[in-house]
Amino acid sequence: MTDRSLLLVHAHPDDETIGTGAAMARYAAEGVRVTLVTCTLGEEGEVVVDDLAHLAAAKEDRLGEHRITELAAACEVLGVRDHRFLGGAGRFRDSGMMGESTNDNPDSFWQADFDVAVSALVAVIREVRPQVVVTYDDNGGYGHPDHIQAHRVAVAAFDAAGDPKRDPQAGPAWQPSRLYFTAVPKSVLQAGFEFMKAAGGSFFDGIESADGLPFGTPDEIVTTRFDSQGFVEKKMQAMRAHRSQIAADSVFFALPEEMTATSWGVEYFILARGELGAARDQDGKESDLFG
Repeated sequence: MTDRSLLLVHAHPDDETIGTGAAMARYAAEGVRVTLVTCTLGEEGEVVVDDLAHLAAAKEDRLGEHRITELAAACEVLGVRDHRFLGGAGRFRDSGMMGESTNDNPDSFWQADFDVAVSALVAVIREVRPQVVVTYDDNGGYGHPDHIQAHRVAVAAFDAAGDPKRDPQAGPAWQPSRLYFTAVPKSVLQAGFEFMKAAGGSFFDGIESADGLPFGTPDEIVTTRFDSQGFVEKKMQAMRAHRSQIAADSVFFALPEEMTATSWGVEYFILARGELGAARDQDGKESDLFG
C-alpha cells in the first residue's frame, strides 16, 4: 500500500467504468487508495434489458436501488473498496437528459443546493486526503446536467477543501495537488468511426465522423494519456456488471480484441489544476496522474 490517494467524482453508476475504469483498476492494483464518489443513483436511466424494464422511473421507479447493486459489483471487479454516494445514497436524484421535465424535480442533482453538495464533497476530500481529483469538464463531457453539476461541485470542493475557514466541522483542511477532467480525444473517436465504416457498420447511426458528435476533446488540449491496457478485461467485466444500462451487443463490446485494448484500456485526461509531471509517453503526453 502506498500513501497515494485518488478521488473520482462521477454522476451516475456506470460513468466511472466507462470513463475511468481501467485507470481505477490499475491504480487499485498498485496499492493506491481509490475513492469513488457517485452523485446520483441514476434513477432516470434507460433500461436496456427486458427483464429489468419494470424498474424504470416511469414504472416502479426502483432503478436507483438496483443500480446500487450494479455499481457495487463493478467496483468489486475493479478492486475499488471505497465508494460513496454524495450526501448518502439517494440524497440527490438523477436529473435526466438536458431539457427534460425531470431537470425541474426539486430533488434532482441539477436543482441541488450548491453549498450543501460542495460541503458534502469537501468532507470526503478532507477524510481521504487525495493528491489527485478526477471529474468532468465544464460541459460534463456531453452536456448531461448531472455531469455538468458534478463538474461544478468537484471544482468548487477542490478549491474549498484547502480553506480552513470553509466547513471547519468537516475536518482539517486538505488541498489536493491536481485536478483532472476526463477526455475523449477526437482522434480516438475518429479511429472508431473508420474501423466501423471498414467493417460495414456504424459507430453512431447517421453520423459520419467524430466532428458530428456533441462530444469529443480536441487532441491538442489533452494533457495526459494513462495506459492501462493490462486492465482492459477488468473494465469490460465491470461494464457488463452495469447490465441495466449497457447492452451486451453495444458498441462497447463490438470492437476486435486488438482495438478494444487501445480504445478502452487507454484513458485520457486534461490537467486543470496543478503542474504536469515529468513522466511522458512517446507523444509527449503526461503518463501518470500522480506525475
